[in-house]
Amino acid sequence: MKWKEVLIRYGELSTKGRNRKEFINRLRDNIRYTFNEIAPLKIHTERDRMHIQIENNEQMDIIMEKLPKVFGIQSFSPVAICEKNMDAMKSLAIEIMNDFKDQDITFKVEVRRSDKSFPHESHEIQREIGGTVLSNYQNLTVKVKKPDVELRIEVRKDAIYMMAQVIQGAGGMPVGSNGKSLLMLSGGIDSPVAGYMMMKRGVRLEAIHFFSPPYTSQNSLEKVKVLANELSKFGYKIRMHVIPFTDIQVLIKDRVPENMLMTTTRRMMMKIADRVREEIDALGIVTGESLGQVASQTLESLTAINDVTTTPILRPLIGYDKLEIIDIAEKIGTYETSIQPFEDCCTIFTPANPKTKPKVDKVKYYESFTDFDDLIDKAVKNRELYIFPMTKPREDKFEGLL
Repeated sequence: MKWKEVLIRYGELSTKGRNRKEFINRLRDNIRYTFNEIAPLKIHTERDRMHIQIENNEQMDIIMEKLPKVFGIQSFSPVAICEKNMDAMKSLAIEIMNDFKDQDITFKVEVRRSDKSFPHESHEIQREIGGTVLSNYQNLTVKVKKPDVELRIEVRKDAIYMMAQVIQGAGGMPVGSNGKSLLMLSGGIDSPVAGYMMMKRGVRLEAIHFFSPPYTSQNSLEKVKVLANELSKFGYKIRMHVIPFTDIQVLIKDRVPENMLMTTTRRMMMKIADRVREEIDALGIVTGESLGQVASQTLESLTAINDVTTTPILRPLIGYDKLEIIDIAEKIGTYETSIQPFEDCCTIFTPANPKTKPKVDKVKYYESFTDFDDLIDKAVKNRELYIFPMTKPREDKFEGLL
């Protein structure tokens, strides 16, 4: 089978008005970025759909593997071509419908005949192709209204274009079409899912992670790198800022009452995140908090944490329960990494009876005896930066010659 193109349908982008072109251009640029390994791609955009031209089967395999993860696409279909004669059309139709040979489904043939000089009329093509498919696949039946599968045929000047398979896309909006935010990324289940959901709404992400050696191991950092790399597969690169947090976390343990440890720790994290957000010119901070899931995620705790900043705090999981979050984590491929037993700084120094309803004035009172500002400045200044997706180092052709 000779593949000619992949037809992309926009979905939600089609509801946009005068700025639709900006969203379409962003989607096109994201597709080019995702497939830079097979660049340059020939992409033709239209008002309601997009076409990616296919040069060879290897290119097609790569596109079919990665395209379902690109946000902004409702669905897409591989399109094959054949010569402009009835025998070639029948052979191609049989080959395309072979994908459905083990399913008891309904189908119909739709014909679009833009080349009016083609000698066969649309109804004749429908009758001939439909009859050929039925005689070769006994599991199929014809249904004119709302069939399971539409075998679509387009008669163009250069060739016959044919498709039947409709593959579900990731939906949502193109990454980068709704600004940039900073994701607070831990090694747990929730924060990668929160990042995924914000990317689906078109938000470009950078990530921040708090690292407290020797209380947290190098394995815990490597785990978070893997999670950031998984998120980068959804259409755009991610820069992750790793904050050295040990000195601040130890100081909090020494100076703040035990039942307030968790609240003050989250407040210091938020202060640092807000500083980094300002430096990278992001508009918001994203967290994986779910209301009432743990002591630091009660409404009172979230109010105390929010008190240190006026920046919008985006919590896409706020109304989700744990099982719903786990389902999404499994779907996007982060769950198995998240459950690896390496502690992060959120799980060390955890008090036996944390305060679930902290009062903002009391939290501020206990923090007022310690000057955290210098340590915050130091942590922001000494952060490490990693960029994902991770790339393999180039092989040095001259290594070992000297």
